[in-house]
Amino acid sequence: MAAPGFWDKPQEARELLRSVTFMKKEVERFEALESERDDLTVLLEFAEEDASVEAEVRTALDKFLRDLDAFELTTLLDGEHDPNNAVLTIHPGAGGTESQDWAEMLFRMYLRWVEQNGMKANILDYQPGEEAGIKDATIEVEGDFAYGYLKAESGVHRCVRISPYDAQKRRHTSFASVFVLPQVEEFTDVEIKDEDLRIDTYRASGAGGQHVNKTESAVRITHLATNIVVQSQAERSQLRNREFAMKILRARLWAHYREEEEKKLGHLTGSKKEIAWGSQIRSYVFHPYTMVKDHRTNEETGDIQAVMDGDIAKFIDAYLRQPRD
Repeated sequence: MAAPGFWDKPQEARELLRSVTFMKKEVERFEALESERDDLTVLLEFAEEDASVEAEVRTALDKFLRDLDAFELTTLLDGEHDPNNAVLTIHPGAGGTESQDWAEMLFRMYLRWVEQNGMKANILDYQPGEEAGIKDATIEVEGDFAYGYLKAESGVHRCVRISPYDAQKRRHTSFASVFVLPQVEEFTDVEIKDEDLRIDTYRASGAGGQHVNKTESAVRITHLATNIVVQSQAERSQLRNREFAMKILRARLWAHYREEEEKKLGHLTGSKKEIAWGSQIRSYVFHPYTMVKDHRTNEETGDIQAVMDGDIAKFIDAYLRQPRD
């Protein structure tokens, strides 16, 4: 890195630095596992002489197996962009307030997952529903392998419950779609020319009386060459919203160009299906029984509350471990 000319090609230099940082972290994780193994070996030797150490051995063994399993899972994240941050967007399906409320429940679920996994969530866009829920939301997730893990969530999510918005307490089925893309940086091959952009500002939607409604802080960007439209109204600052919208646009353009090259985008965002019956990847049943089932892997659980509180690791794990084509 200190060699003459290293920064003459900034893009290549940044990519190299990123690769070096990534490999250093993986080496450190492997060395930590070796250290755990050595400590466990010593404990086992003590346990042969002192039965009172048995409980400590079991605790250490359980931790080692969990850490080993987590490390093994990262070896499956070998896609080019799996180590990247992720851009996750949630759209409600048809159904008005009911579907918008379901979309917000998913939004909360992913924020909890991010928190539990030591990652960071930046809300790039948040458009509240007129009565409840959300019309649209986009989150940038920062963390090691954020995209690699969250790509398992792309698709249609189905909810079956007694609607809190139905005075007759009837059972309703709602849908929401989740799209996940890798966050790509400015120095990637995605070129965005100023002349290809139309940038509009407007007043953000939301509860009346907020400062966010009194200024034209919301930003909408149209990429004229592809007709891709993105927007952000997450912040009070127009400058910040423009920055967030550009992050979304960069990820969307990268996917668009990749789709053109490969004529398919299934391995990046999941199949683009109608947000309706028969297209769901996962079902969340609150009534007449409780169950969450992933239809791709058949992984399921009856503890729906834990899932809604962010415990979706079992579904991500099963998806990543299933046989590849």
